[in-house]
Amino acid sequence: MFAQICVVFALLHTSKCVDFTFYVKEGRRPNTFIGDVSMKMQLMDSVPATDISSTWFSLLQHDTASDHQLFNISRNGKLFTARTLDAESLCKYNTDCYKTLDVAVQKQKTFLKILEIRVIIQDVNDHTPIFSEKQVDIEFSERDSKGSSISIPNAIDEDVGVLNSQITYQLKKHSNEPFMLSESKKVDGTAKLGIILEEKLNREVKDTYHVQVIAKDGGTPTKQSVLNVQIFVTDVNDNSPVFNQDIYNVSIKSSHRKNIPVVVVSAKDLDAGKNGRILYTFSSKSSDTSNIPFELNKLTGELFLHENFTPVKKQTYKLFIEAKDEGMPPLSSTTMVILTINDQMNIAPKIDVSFVSASSKNAAAISEETEIGSFVAFVKVTDNDIGPNGEVSCELHHDKFRLQSLGGKKYKLTIKSLVDRETERQIDITITCQDRGLPPLQTKTNVSIQVMDINDVKPQFSKDTFRFLIYENEKPNFPVGLINATDPDLDSGGQLSYSLFANNKNKLPFSITDFGFISTTQTLDRELQSVYRFKVLVKDNGTPSLNNTANIMVEVMDENDNAPYFIFPQVNPFRLDVHYHPRNKNNITVLRASDKDNQENAFLRYGILEGNDRQLFTINTYTGAVSFSRVIFQRDAGAYNIVFVVRDSGTPVLSATTTLSLTLSVSNKTATMLTALDTEPTDRIHINLVIIIVLAAVTVSVVMVISITICILRRNNERHTEFCAEIDPSNKILNESNQLKYFCEKLTPQSDPSIAIVDVSKSRSHMPIRPSEELPSRYETNHNRLEAPLGIPCQDTSEMTQQMSIPANFNIFKM
Repeated sequence: MFAQICVVFALLHTSKCVDFTFYVKEGRRPNTFIGDVSMKMQLMDSVPATDISSTWFSLLQHDTASDHQLFNISRNGKLFTARTLDAESLCKYNTDCYKTLDVAVQKQKTFLKILEIRVIIQDVNDHTPIFSEKQVDIEFSERDSKGSSISIPNAIDEDVGVLNSQITYQLKKHSNEPFMLSESKKVDGTAKLGIILEEKLNREVKDTYHVQVIAKDGGTPTKQSVLNVQIFVTDVNDNSPVFNQDIYNVSIKSSHRKNIPVVVVSAKDLDAGKNGRILYTFSSKSSDTSNIPFELNKLTGELFLHENFTPVKKQTYKLFIEAKDEGMPPLSSTTMVILTINDQMNIAPKIDVSFVSASSKNAAAISEETEIGSFVAFVKVTDNDIGPNGEVSCELHHDKFRLQSLGGKKYKLTIKSLVDRETERQIDITITCQDRGLPPLQTKTNVSIQVMDINDVKPQFSKDTFRFLIYENEKPNFPVGLINATDPDLDSGGQLSYSLFANNKNKLPFSITDFGFISTTQTLDRELQSVYRFKVLVKDNGTPSLNNTANIMVEVMDENDNAPYFIFPQVNPFRLDVHYHPRNKNNITVLRASDKDNQENAFLRYGILEGNDRQLFTINTYTGAVSFSRVIFQRDAGAYNIVFVVRDSGTPVLSATTTLSLTLSVSNKTATMLTALDTEPTDRIHINLVIIIVLAAVTVSVVMVISITICILRRNNERHTEFCAEIDPSNKILNESNQLKYFCEKLTPQSDPSIAIVDVSKSRSHMPIRPSEELPSRYETNHNRLEAPLGIPCQDTSEMTQQMSIPANFNIFKM
């Protein structure tokens, strides 16, 4: 059997035909499912499912390959990865990556066929293009012409997929840098890169450039890396030395010290290295140098008086000094020094200022929109002295203006930073000029600059939101309020006009004048709308016009222009049948009213206007609850027409009325319970009357007894001094106490057990005895209300006599 399988395998191996193809991405974990071979075989060969279930599959092993270590197949034909697949280690660079497997198919012990299966390993873009170096340095010479090229390293991408390993290059540089990137293919397919020069370089302009080469692959997502390229420009001796001045005009006194330079000539060479090193010598154009009383420092350019110099009153020398670099070939330039030796006095410089736009003498005028660097004035300095005495330098220290030299003692005055008329209307500057004489002489001149206005500030409201209050029902054109905005600009730029700014401004009941005064255009009704919100636009008359907006809120305050109305009852009059029971404490009904006004104008109070002659009914002032005001008797039954009124709290007060037709019926039980109560008020009045009479009699008796006693004591004072001293004052009181005790005993009612005389101060510990039959609480409340404290002290008459007043802690009340 094995020999037959080998023969079949050999035949199939020579064929390039593949039975099935499966795909799997690299990097997947081991045991990742790739595909079902049995399912594909069933579809292609139309093998019944019953045959497939008895068929098993196995991988054939090769002696020369280890592909079987990459994959596993189950007996039922499911193909899995055996380990994590890496396309870069399994396949060659920039090729399709796949592995071919041979699968033996058997049915029980019978060999069926050999399947050749191709597993394509799909590359994942998991590698970034890498340069061998992160930065390279290259050099171009100033001599290099356009098209010169220098090679730079390329990038390598280890991915094997065509797109993932395909690299594109891009040169990142500034637009004015004269370089481009060249790219060509090597034999192995990689790129050959180079930096090409687009135009000649000038090291004196710029000696170093920095560019970047960006390498991107074609995978998704794209990955990239960067190579930094630093380009140096090497020097060529293509620049001659240049003196700072073509002519040096120097004037010294004959007493000038020999160790101090007369003048220092200076030249600059833009080249580098030895091409830029300068040596100073007297030019052959000068007269016989052996007779010149000067010495020249070759390295520094300093010119000194010779040691054997003989002072004279005045003498002028014309010298030519040459500056030569050390390049090959050397380049040179020449300057002239006019040196005057004299004893004349130094004269201070003179400053003359000419303005582009003058507002007055020695004053300029500029607009606040003038740009930075704009020319303002021309400054010319005059100094006729010779030598350093005539060398003048001027300076200006100011944050708004700059003084720039034009050469030859000429300057221009320019704007250093923007000016603002709203901050400074006039700017004063001082220009200072000083010569180089010994001692130096200085001149100053003051310049005034007027700043002209432009419309650059938009109007500003005093606040973001204006809130106004107005009563409703005012006539049209009633004033609402004034809004205020300011603009610091001058003339038309500061002239403001106002207008309403809203989508529905035609529907707004307001208008505004050009001065910001808001008024109504119609009568306002708070009940229709209580708050209006809109915007006001203010704009100036400048060119261009500037504007701003503010929020306006107008609150309409209420007037008492709506009378209250009843919500319940909704009909007038309305009928109601009421059956009274003494134990029922519920309200008869509750009235409900409303008012379209608000605040105090809608604060409602209820009352009874008519129909309550017998004082049977009461209404809660604030809730409208109607109830009985007292105990109802059988005689109170009948029909009543009660007129209720509801009033608001506005000014003037507005009201509404409604009529209740009430039929009252009283049960017989009510009449029985109230029989004793019918006679009680009369008895109570009698008791009160008796108490008042007793109190009056007691008071009169006490006063009379005291008066008589005092008279007797005064009359018999001299005769009975000793006797009077022994008299006990309580004897007088005792008689009165006995009278009061007798009166109280007579006063205490014996027939009505519900009335008792109690000491309130002792009642907390001794509860009074209640009658055998309790009345309902409604009546107890009524009795307590009817019975006022009488304050008759009957338990302790001596204490009352001493105080001569009725204590407040004694009351007569119903038990």
